[in-house]
Amino acid sequence: MTIERLHSGPRMSQAVKHGNTLYLAGQVAKDEFATIETQTAQVLEKMDALLAEAGTSKSKVLSVQVLLTNIADFAAMNSVYDKWIDPANPPARACYEARLASPNLRVEIIAVAALD
Repeated sequence: MTIERLHSGPRMSQAVKHGNTLYLAGQVAKDEFATIETQTAQVLEKMDALLAEAGTSKSKVLSVQVLLTNIADFAAMNSVYDKWIDPANPPARACYEARLASPNLRVEIIAVAALD
């Protein structure tokens, strides 16, 4: 099986295709000073772009990990996430509180999707 890396840098790739699976690196917002809702929307937009570039979509997402710097943002994050997710094909998901790379970032999302 071949491995294809998308948007690779010295430390990581934004996505990796292996077989029929796409692995997305943790995505964070462009505007780290935005609200949790805006940051979540920006992250999901980046995920949509990577999924499309790899030839798949949110309906093929298998699993999602959501990292929040403050678990109190859970409902606000979900208010955006719930509008994004394909309700006919919800992925397995975990959500937990964690420190992120920048103290102003409020959400990071990691995903795995099917390719076909």
